[in-house]
Amino acid sequence: MQTDLHLFAAAIFLPLAGSVVAGLGGRLFGDVLAKIITLSCMSVAALCGIVTLYANWSAGFPLHALPVLEWINAGGFHAEWVLRADTLSVTMTAMVLSVSLLVHCYSLGYMSHESMPTYRFFSYLSLFTFAMLMLVSSNDLIQLFFGWEGVGLASYLLIGYWYDKPSATAAAIKAFVVNRVADLFFLVGIGLIYVVFHSVQYEAIFAAIPEISGSHYHFLGHYWSTTEIIALLLFIGAMGKSAQLFLHTWLPDAMEGPTPVSALIHAATMVTAGIFLIARMSPLFDCAPSVQKLIVVIGATTCFFAATVGMVQPDIKRAIAYSTCSQLGYMFAAAGVGAYQMSVFHLTTHAFFKALLFLGAGSVIHAMHDEQNMFRMGGLWKKLPLTYVVMWIGSLALAGVFPFAGYWSKDAILESLWAANTSVGHYGWALGTITAFLTAFYSWRLLFLVFHGRPANEAARDAAHESPFSMALPLVLLATGATVAGVLLAPFYIGVHQEQFWNGAIVNGASNNIMEAFEHIPSFISLLPSIAGLCGIALAYVFYVHSPAIPAALARAMGPLYRFLLNKWYFDELYGFIFVRPYKAIAGILSKDVELGAAEGLPRDLAELTSDTAGQAARMQTGSVAIYAFTMLAGLVVLLTVALCA
Repeated sequence: MQTDLHLFAAAIFLPLAGSVVAGLGGRLFGDVLAKIITLSCMSVAALCGIVTLYANWSAGFPLHALPVLEWINAGGFHAEWVLRADTLSVTMTAMVLSVSLLVHCYSLGYMSHESMPTYRFFSYLSLFTFAMLMLVSSNDLIQLFFGWEGVGLASYLLIGYWYDKPSATAAAIKAFVVNRVADLFFLVGIGLIYVVFHSVQYEAIFAAIPEISGSHYHFLGHYWSTTEIIALLLFIGAMGKSAQLFLHTWLPDAMEGPTPVSALIHAATMVTAGIFLIARMSPLFDCAPSVQKLIVVIGATTCFFAATVGMVQPDIKRAIAYSTCSQLGYMFAAAGVGAYQMSVFHLTTHAFFKALLFLGAGSVIHAMHDEQNMFRMGGLWKKLPLTYVVMWIGSLALAGVFPFAGYWSKDAILESLWAANTSVGHYGWALGTITAFLTAFYSWRLLFLVFHGRPANEAARDAAHESPFSMALPLVLLATGATVAGVLLAPFYIGVHQEQFWNGAIVNGASNNIMEAFEHIPSFISLLPSIAGLCGIALAYVFYVHSPAIPAALARAMGPLYRFLLNKWYFDELYGFIFVRPYKAIAGILSKDVELGAAEGLPRDLAELTSDTAGQAARMQTGSVAIYAFTMLAGLVVLLTVALCA
């Protein structure tokens, strides 16, 4: 087992080594060395991660921790850097490394035509992977927060990789700022946990929860349940990182980065961090029923909201980005009813088919010479046969069509929402089922617009060509995962072996029998999501193949609704009016009146006053002895007068 832990450590730290060496070596010796180093380190790391997964699987996933070093020792606070190897950490590590390796490989071909050196890009990709691995292998909340902020930093660097493009730099700043808002709540939550539990280490927190669950915290003149406040703060942090409603606005703008970045951020790393946090802290969230209800409402509303926006997006990457936002909503809704295993199961299957869809979209963009508007494509299926097939597989998995991966995980989430038998659970099930219809519709809308119909640009269509081997191989492997991951993993993640598989890494409350109840729902409820998905596919066929004039006619007839959806429910405009414009106005006043008027003006005024005073004093120095004597006499008279009057 000690060997397995060392392999686990190697899997985590090799991407960091690759990032550092690629950054320094690439700057000195060029891009080729950076590519070789990062791909080699990621390959070995992925192999170590998979071997560790297999070894822990064979041993029944016992909990092990590997101390690395003493990290913080300040006053009464002590934190070690420890790698936690339980089911949740090991499975997440293997999944993150597998997808990241394929993204690295894909990037070799996708970034080959870049005019600027790409060693920075490959260094940032590996840094991103390392930060996510630190997050999922953490043994306490401080270490988790280190990885949490690390993926935020790496996302800023990758989204804004094309720093000479204003929209890319603006998107990077937006992602960074929105996540900082949510991270503030998360940080306060960690602080409150330390105040209440006197520890930030998971096992100490979980052991003390029964004693704390009945306590209250005095805040703003009221007494609040301690566990509810802590869970709410952590959930808000998760909302920002996983782009849930109200804190989602950064996610579609993140498409300004290179397509491999979109695949890595949206599939297996940054956006899944919020789900991981809730699953890791499941014993705490099980003691916060009010927050769990809020999680269901936010998650279900997010999945519906994002699907409605995805229906009308013209940009191929943004349509898939809103799909990510929607699927994350499903995961949160499941976590809200205590079905954390379903959340992590859908997180895993989603990593395969969403990475596949993004990289497939990148293959299309690559073939169309950076064109991303779907309405300027069409008729590409004969020119891109491999991309066409894998996009079909990814779309079938996303729509939840049997037997592809999404069918097993998304349907399980909807069944658990129904089985919860609560008002918020039924709310989540209703919106989730409607979203299943919308998801299938916009998935096939993308397929039909890009690959079928008459080409909008015949010259571009004729010049299109299939991707090179370095891009094609990851597509094939991800397509395989999107096809078989669901049926292979279901018995262990949510099926008959789930209790032995998780082995305490995820905890369901004593009163929570959701993992048994979802298996006994009516057959019609189980079939309804599949029926909804097939209806969505059929409607997309009618709209974009059989009668392609219908969508434009509907957009004209329902102009306000169409513009409402096209403008993403006007969240950006609303936030611009409420936050951005007042902030800019205040910043302008402070810049003009305070910084320029006071901070810069005061020293200037003092300098002018000193100069004028010196000038007056200089004019008084006449060199006349009579004037000096008169001045001394006048001073003496004043001094005597003051002394006598006193």
